[in-house]
Formats: sequence, structure tokens, C-alpha cells
Amino acid sequence: MATTMSTEVLVIGAGPGGYVAAIRAAQLGKKVLCVEKEKLGGVCLNVGCIPSKALIHAAKEWRTLHTEAAEIGIEVQGARLDFKKTQEWKRGVTTGLTNGIGQLFKANKVDSLFGTATFTGPNAVSVKTASGDVSVTFQHCIVATGSRPIQIPGFAFDGQKVVDSTGALDFETVPRELVVIGGGFIGLEIGAAYAALGSKVTVVEMMDQILPGQDAEIVRIVERRLKKDDVAVFTKAKAKAFGGSHVTIEVDGKEQAIAADKVLVAVGRRPNTDSLALDKAGVKVGEKGLIPINDKAQTNVPHIYAIGDITAGPALAHKASREGLVAAAHLAGDKGAALDYKALPWAVFVEPEIATVGLTEEQAKAKGFDPVVAKFPYAALGRAKSTNATEGFVKIVADKKTDLLLGVHVVGAEASNIIAEAALAIEMGATAKDLALTIHTHPTFPEAIMEAAEGVHGKMIHAANRGTK
Repeated sequence: MATTMSTEVLVIGAGPGGYVAAIRAAQLGKKVLCVEKEKLGGVCLNVGCIPSKALIHAAKEWRTLHTEAAEIGIEVQGARLDFKKTQEWKRGVTTGLTNGIGQLFKANKVDSLFGTATFTGPNAVSVKTASGDVSVTFQHCIVATGSRPIQIPGFAFDGQKVVDSTGALDFETVPRELVVIGGGFIGLEIGAAYAALGSKVTVVEMMDQILPGQDAEIVRIVERRLKKDDVAVFTKAKAKAFGGSHVTIEVDGKEQAIAADKVLVAVGRRPNTDSLALDKAGVKVGEKGLIPINDKAQTNVPHIYAIGDITAGPALAHKASREGLVAAAHLAGDKGAALDYKALPWAVFVEPEIATVGLTEEQAKAKGFDPVVAKFPYAALGRAKSTNATEGFVKIVADKKTDLLLGVHVVGAEASNIIAEAALAIEMGATAKDLALTIHTHPTFPEAIMEAAEGVHGKMIHAANRGTK
């Protein structure tokens, strides 16, 4: 006989969307149960954002020892990479954060249940656990089941030679020759890290540039660094098959073989909605398995919410978290809670980093603005020079008529950190002049944002004002 449970709010999935939603709903006075299939923290904390950034950090330290350190007079001899220890450290980072979520659940009185949930009706699910089925009834539900990697023909995941991002982050040794299929941010982040650690890396991308959809000027900076790290990049290329030691690709109608002892397939992710039996709850599922939602994160069934990778838009952990906070607030009675993606930042942790928020020049034009664009180079930035990190720039897009800040795009050291200032400015409706008038600590990387903002009005101090466009 199945065990039965009842809760006010059921959250399905404990990733960065689900666990945040569960904690906030509990803080707002609701009885909350969170069902998780595997580990608290989901993909992000266990096999995604956090472990990948740990690996990237280790790779950056290794690269610095062998290249950049010598440029500033630090000679290093006898350095050795103990990759097993690197992996142990990385796992320690993720374990600590995952355990932390368990403690946060306890502190906020969030109940948890490990198993796989499927809907049996609009107010009930059945959870298959290790000890049997549990029937759960609820008043509100937040679905936060995330996504999984897409597989492609000829490259079935085997967990050994052909892997997804999870497998690539868990290699026991640094690959000799790694082929990365997919030049988006996941493939480039992991591929660039292994290149820094000594792998011969080849990136195969179907589109006409890596990081499709990103500003071409920014991409050129990244391409230059990849070339410096001896990473081969093929664009407008199709990966056709893996023969065990070589990947066959097609470029310009011709086939060629690329040596590989490991293959990372990173061509995108698909939403985890197909096994939820959402039809039994009356929830509509749209194109490609995504669930349509309104600005409250509600599905077509008002008491059932959907957040994160199972909804439209970029698959970003912080987007999922924000959606979780809105869903929790709304179901708890805050009818003014609403989603707003105007200032949704994102970052790519390659070398140098990329971070962006708001509109590009082209997007601004499409929305009817008359954009003014100004750019400040890292090469003119004191902090960048003093840390030997002069690659990159800050680009600001503002409206000519109102001076309203529309977008900020950064490629360079600390981009992922300094973009937060720009996100706050856009969220608050700041103008370029507001940024220019804000006193920035010297010497720091965020000064580049201040200088670029001055450039909107042709008043940069530490770089030539070549006019705006």
C-alpha cells in the first residue's frame, strides 16, 4: 500500500530554481515538500555550474604558472599537475555546497523526498522512491525539473570516450586529444579548460561562428585566445561519426578525420518534461517540450508553476532562481510579483571572460531605439595593466534621445563580476550619465564601465574619444 503525504506547496526538483523556490515559499509561511530525483542542488551544483568553474579555476592557475607568470618575472620549475587531487578538490567543493542546501532546508523547515514524481491529477503526484511509491497531494506545485544533454547520431554517450558535460568534468586524467562538438558556452568553457591543462582540443561548430548569437567583435577576442592556446576551431562544420580514435567531420563538403581519445558532445539541452505525465494535471506542453508560462511563472493550470530550463529562454541558473522566487511569492499571495528579463545577465567563463546584459546595438535598433555605442579598451585600464590582463573591452549601448542605458557587454578579466553593476543600472532605469557620474574605486576593473559611459558623450579620460556611432 502506497504511503500518502499532503503539503501546501510541492516543488519538483531541487536545482537552483527548485531549492530557492522551496526555501522562499517556506519563509513565506507555507508548508513545503521538495521532491528531488538525485541530489540536492541539481545539475548546477553537482555536475554543472560549480564543478565546471572549479575546473576552470584550476586550469587558469596552471596556465598562469606556465605562461603569464614568466612575463612578470616569476620563473617556475618542477610544477606538476596532480589531476586526481584536482578532481578530489572539485568534488569537495560541490559536496560542501550540496550539504549546505540540506542544512538550509532544515533551517527553513522544508521537507524533502528523494524519488521520481509523476502527476496523477491536477493536485496529486506519485513519487517512486527507493522504499516504494508515495502519493502526494498539494495545493500549489512548482515544477523545476531542469534539462538534460542532447545526443546526436553517431555519438551515443558511453561514459568513457563519448561523454556529455557531466562526463567531461569527471575525467580521471587530462585527455591527450579532445574533440568538442558544439561551440556554445558549455563546450567552450570545458574545452578551453582542458586546453589550458595540456589537451590538444578541437572545437566543431555547425554555425558560422563559435558562441552563436554573440557579438562578433567579442567572439574575435575569444578566438584569438583559443588560437594562442593551440585550440583548433572549425565553423560551418558537421560532426559525422566517431571511429574510436578519430572524429570524422565535414567542412565545405569535404570530410576529414581528427584524432581524439575523448569526445565531448555539447550541442544543447532538452527539457525534462516528457516523463512527468503533465497531461494528467492538464498542463499544456509547447514546442520542444517547453512549458508556456505567464509573467507569474504560472502554467495554464493556475496553481501549477513552471520554472528554469523547462520554460522558454536561456538555460541559466540565476534565471531559474529568479523564476522560483516569483512563483513562491505569487502563490503566497503577492499578486504583484512578476518576471522581468530586461536586466538578465549572463556570462561565459572562457579566457578572457564574457559577460553581457541588456540589448545589443542590433537589438536596440529592432526595438525602435536610436542607439549610441561607446567602447573602452582594457589596454587603457590601470588595473588591467597591473594584473597583466589587457585583453578585452567594455561596450555600452545607450539611447541617443534619452541617454537610457540599454545594454552593457564585456569581454575581459573579471567580466562575470563587473557585469552586476551594469545589471543593477539597467534594472533601475539608469542613464549612461548616471554610470559616468558614479565614483569608482581606483584602480579596479569596473572603472572600464565608468569610462565607457563617459564615452557615450565623447568624454573618456583614459582613451581617445573616436566618436560614437
